[in-house]
Amino acid sequence: MKKFVLVIATIALFTNVKAQEGDGLEAILLAGGDTEKLVQAYMNPAMKGLIFGMNSGWYHTAKVHKVLGFDITIGLNASVVPTEDEIFRFADLGLSGNISADRADSPTVGGPNSNLANVTFNGTVNNQNVSATFTMPGGIKDDVPLNAMPTPAVQVAVGLPWKLEGTLRLVPQVGDDDVKGNLLGIGVKKEITSWFGPMDKTPLHVSLFAAYTSMSVDYNIQNESSINGSNQRAEFDLSAYTVEAIGSLNFPFINIYGGFGYSTGTSDLKMLGTYELEYDTGNPPPNDTVTDTVVDPLNMEFDASGFKTTLGARISLGFFKIFGSYTFQEYNTFNAGIALSFR
Repeated sequence: MKKFVLVIATIALFTNVKAQEGDGLEAILLAGGDTEKLVQAYMNPAMKGLIFGMNSGWYHTAKVHKVLGFDITIGLNASVVPTEDEIFRFADLGLSGNISADRADSPTVGGPNSNLANVTFNGTVNNQNVSATFTMPGGIKDDVPLNAMPTPAVQVAVGLPWKLEGTLRLVPQVGDDDVKGNLLGIGVKKEITSWFGPMDKTPLHVSLFAAYTSMSVDYNIQNESSINGSNQRAEFDLSAYTVEAIGSLNFPFINIYGGFGYSTGTSDLKMLGTYELEYDTGNPPPNDTVTDTVVDPLNMEFDASGFKTTLGARISLGFFKIFGSYTFQEYNTFNAGIALSFR
């Protein structure tokens, strides 16, 4: 589970990542009734970053293609985790009295891979007073540039009648028995420059845009799990939506573009399989431990939404384009890439 978050964030880009310090995310199951609160606090930056990233980088001009004109775009979005989301404080989570930690805070998945808290559970399991200690997993701040959650943006846009343009993002199922996933995104752009009279004779173009993205990942926890059990795996599903008004100034060599709109989405994280949680009783052997077996222990939903403003520029070298943009939102997002465009 230590590399699960990086895999879902970079499924089409990276195949190997450095393991984090601390125990795997599945070890947090030892926290009993406080497990979801701890997982929520730890994972929230990854889920938000993926939603904001998937809703970015959809366009590099407001001008639509002529009918059957098209472009092929390869880009990368990177949503920066704010400093305040790199760390969470245990006192802010409303945890029960069964949980204590040797530190006041610990990194989230977007934080450093150091200064990890050791968490102790003291409670009742199977009518016995028990305890268990685990180390919160570290973050990926040192493993990714700019402390940003990266998301792929490989897409094809095609001109349609009535000043429409359709865009498709597609990553068919890729991976292996340990991790596999797929991505589908659909966008529609409608140019409305002609609504503003003589403006359609100028370099300024105006469009309306809407897009939907879904991503699913299935990760096999079993081979790396610190908890005994069977059929252990995690499922991640993301749905993201964006609507925007966009404009661009199109010149032969350079294109300045921007947009304003709203971004929203949800992501689900399920931990499935059987987990045999072992607790200390404080009694002498052979009664020194007790096992609590849980099945399909987590089914959690995360969400993110907010207004956004994008500013970008594109350089045209014939049909070859180079572009980059920056989106101001809760998790500010960089986008950069190249495109082959045929009008």
